[in-house]
Amino acid sequence: MKNKIIDALAAKAKAASRELALVDTRTKNRALTAMAGALKRNRARIIGENKKDVSAAKKKGMPAALIDRLTLDQKRVNAMADSLLHIAKLKDPVGEVIGTTTRPNGLLIKKVRVPIGSVLIIYESRPNVTSDCIGLCLKSSNAVILRGGSEAFNSNIAIFDILNKEALRHNIPAGAISIVKNTDRKMIDALLNKEGVIDLVIPRGGESLIREVSKKSRIPVIRHYKGVCHTYVDAAADLSMAEDICFNAKVQRPGVCNAMETLLVDKKIAGKFLPSMIRRFKKAGVEIRGSAAVKKIVKDIKTASEKDWYTEYLGLVLSVKIVDGVDEAIAHIMKYGSYHSDAIVTKNKKNAERFLSEVDSACVYVNASTRFTDGGQFGKGAEMGISTDKIHARGPMGLEELTSYKYVVYGNGQVRK
Repeated sequence: MKNKIIDALAAKAKAASRELALVDTRTKNRALTAMAGALKRNRARIIGENKKDVSAAKKKGMPAALIDRLTLDQKRVNAMADSLLHIAKLKDPVGEVIGTTTRPNGLLIKKVRVPIGSVLIIYESRPNVTSDCIGLCLKSSNAVILRGGSEAFNSNIAIFDILNKEALRHNIPAGAISIVKNTDRKMIDALLNKEGVIDLVIPRGGESLIREVSKKSRIPVIRHYKGVCHTYVDAAADLSMAEDICFNAKVQRPGVCNAMETLLVDKKIAGKFLPSMIRRFKKAGVEIRGSAAVKKIVKDIKTASEKDWYTEYLGLVLSVKIVDGVDEAIAHIMKYGSYHSDAIVTKNKKNAERFLSEVDSACVYVNASTRFTDGGQFGKGAEMGISTDKIHARGPMGLEELTSYKYVVYGNGQVRK
């Protein structure tokens, strides 16, 4: 019975994707604008359903950082609506001509952006993902199948129902937006076997979820593995700037993937920088786990283990290490990092350029917080996720990353000899 439900849902999404590919930009933008208005009109309903999820999460003893990711309030619902409005204003990538070539035989070849087709999103905790993914898939003319986590079940269903109803009212094909209203994990297994019907899977959540999806899927997967993000404070850093950047990267919202998990400090300025920096972290409730060299400067901290350098804490815990210059900083990041987001704070242009060239992460920064790795912050309106893969999409995935391309070839009777 469950497989039949999934078969029907996937088939309907595939059929809708073909219709949606023909929907004009004006229709899509009108729908997105109306959907944003519907979110604002229905704030009370969404927040009410979200309170059920938050209450259940607290009873289960979920960590505070995860409860924060789950929680919706008026400001966050308004932000979801504003994101849809921003997406409506963005350029429609579908039909964009990426390149044009005229061959010696007269053939005119155009490389044109097209939708991927039918996209499955498997995600956890954050109910705003429901709205963001619907908006991005609609604008890029992809049908979307949503399968959220059980912890946000009530919130996700409410958001989906509101947005889907409004989309249908504005001539978006039925089946272009769908959600699995069942938390049974066997439903995921059935979805991951819909090769040829579902074109792409994007898992968003913990590392275990992503590895499980990657292992089981017969469909191409774009992965968003853990965010072990680093900030390296160089010997040539402005220490006041460095302190503000590091504090923001760790404390502003510690439960997200672009928060700093490891702080690296050049040994030449460690004695001057670390005491003040760690005091500020401790005042904010951050637990510090330091290397032996760090403990010689600041005594009352925990010792970092080898495991700590690989760990995405998603909370107020920070690993700190003293390094011998930019070479060791880069080597540490490339060994322990997750190819997500890493930053250097420095006034030395040569060190900055080396860091940018040699740190092979999706996003690399000079003199800025890693917290900016976000679709909205990058001007994409929202994001489907932050890909740590290298093929097809990398970093925050917006509209362009939700397209592929095809070659359109014009001739006037040419035949190959």
